[in-house]
Amino acid sequence: MFLPVSWEETEGYLDFVLIASDAYVDHPTYGHAVIARVVESRGFKIGIIPQPITDDEYRVLPTPNIAYLVSGGVVDSMVNNYTVAKNKRKGDVYSPPSKQGLRPDRQVTVYTKTLKRLFPEIPVIIGGVEASLRRFAHYDYWADTVMQSILTESGADMLIYGMGERPVWDILERLSKHIPLHKIKDVRGTSVVIGGDEVESYRQKGAVIIPSYDEVRSDKMKYAKAFRAQERNTDAINADILIQKQTDGRYVLQNKPAYPLTEQEMDEVYSLPYERTWHPMYDKEGGIKSIEEVKFSVTSHRGCYGSCSFCSINYHQGRRIQKRSDKSIIDEITLLTKDKDFKGYINDLSGPSANFREPACEKQLTLGVCKDRYCIGYTPCKNLKVDHTGFLELLKKARAVPGVKKVFIRSGIRYDYVVYDKTSNVLEVLCAHHISGQLKVAPEHMSDRVLKAMNKPSFAVYKTFADKYKAINASIGKKQFIVPYLISSHPESRVEDAVKLTEYLKSIHYMPEQVQDFYPTPSTRATCMYYTGIDPDTLQEVYVPKAPREKAMQRALLQYRLPKNAELIKEAYRLCGNKGEIDKKRPIGKGKSSNKVAKNKKYGKIK
Repeated sequence: MFLPVSWEETEGYLDFVLIASDAYVDHPTYGHAVIARVVESRGFKIGIIPQPITDDEYRVLPTPNIAYLVSGGVVDSMVNNYTVAKNKRKGDVYSPPSKQGLRPDRQVTVYTKTLKRLFPEIPVIIGGVEASLRRFAHYDYWADTVMQSILTESGADMLIYGMGERPVWDILERLSKHIPLHKIKDVRGTSVVIGGDEVESYRQKGAVIIPSYDEVRSDKMKYAKAFRAQERNTDAINADILIQKQTDGRYVLQNKPAYPLTEQEMDEVYSLPYERTWHPMYDKEGGIKSIEEVKFSVTSHRGCYGSCSFCSINYHQGRRIQKRSDKSIIDEITLLTKDKDFKGYINDLSGPSANFREPACEKQLTLGVCKDRYCIGYTPCKNLKVDHTGFLELLKKARAVPGVKKVFIRSGIRYDYVVYDKTSNVLEVLCAHHISGQLKVAPEHMSDRVLKAMNKPSFAVYKTFADKYKAINASIGKKQFIVPYLISSHPESRVEDAVKLTEYLKSIHYMPEQVQDFYPTPSTRATCMYYTGIDPDTLQEVYVPKAPREKAMQRALLQYRLPKNAELIKEAYRLCGNKGEIDKKRPIGKGKSSNKVAKNKKYGKIK
């Protein structure tokens, strides 16, 4: 049974009303569905209002007795609504019927301010990706400015950051003890607003004061230092309480992160009574397109210790792996086989990185993740535990479920982790059973200078993986290919780096159909670099390609066969001191790229 979406489906009473930024899909890959079911499982009454626009749409359910919850959606609204070129996207797969305009820009702030205007006496708790990644003062790419915390900007009473189940459980437990919400200020995984008179008492208890909104807005070095403090305090065991002054004497206090869910708790969350489809209100519009990719997919774990500079997962989900039990996963797969639309294929069995199934090292369990080093990335930690045993056992069990023809790994694996495994046959198993002709991996670039800034492994590691993948497929008689994800114009990427990448793509006769131009999304290390020109880890300067002409060149180089890119590619090769030409037979510049671009006077004048 779906949760109430109209007054008629209630008895005139609700404890919570959840405002959903996405269409209501009752499936465990949608944050609003998970949080709503978690609240329901603790005996509280909750209803959902998806994507309200008019004031009347906020009133379709009874005013809640305790609070409104605002879910920030699966992705940040600005990313969802705009391309990296800041053009309006044509569709929204999380809305019916993939239509733009049903979610506002800066959705969490809009929803919260509207609730505060209509129901000023009711507390508002915000959460989800948009709230989590904007919990401190942050650079906003679309406004091209530093914005204050979304907590003070929106006027919300509390912010839940990271994965929300445990903070919600803790809040509900206190409410059950008749503690009013306005007195709950110290729940792990939450941020609240405090006054200046409270700061000193927190500081004496060990809280760390990071540079203020005014400071990070006016001083890029202070911005980098503030971000470094935020990124290094994301683990429940070793993080400090952080405080940042915003405006009008208000301060945002970030309590310590919530403890990761245990295996049993993860199982509980994924066993809640989801309907696993969109609400029937969307039937007449053809449903919600985004569920197509996840309806027959299964989440195996959360968290990622990859720490890629451009990715926000470690800032939102954390670097410690939180996994479900094999039994819970197999039970869900068995449930999917009973669906009338199931054709025998599990589309994906994965987490942020499919083959990260265990902690990066045993030390994390007692000491937390290291604040000043990474588990893997450009240089793997000597303590990294490389072990695919549990991953392979899970795949074996999944293949054996009656009614299952294939279990695919589609969302990607960490190829460097595969290369570092010298004892198992994990790649052989994947090639034989779990790839549907193409394997998605993410080398992102081939210049080690850029890869180091990305915190991705050296290109030599990718080359080792690609060679091994090709050899294994040849040995088993399969024609399967690698689909590499690539990013153009990432911090530290120069035109010469893009030319070198193009030369490599030419050598393997590959041109990507799609290229991701670097997108500075909130609260990633790479976005900090983009805005400040400073690496927050080293506090040293980094090169940032921002000029539109240069960015266009870097993007065009990766799609070198397209006629529309010919002039940009010629210009890029000339800047690199290369006189190669583009022609119909070999649509790419000839010759080798050089490092002359750094000395070319025109380079600094690209507009």
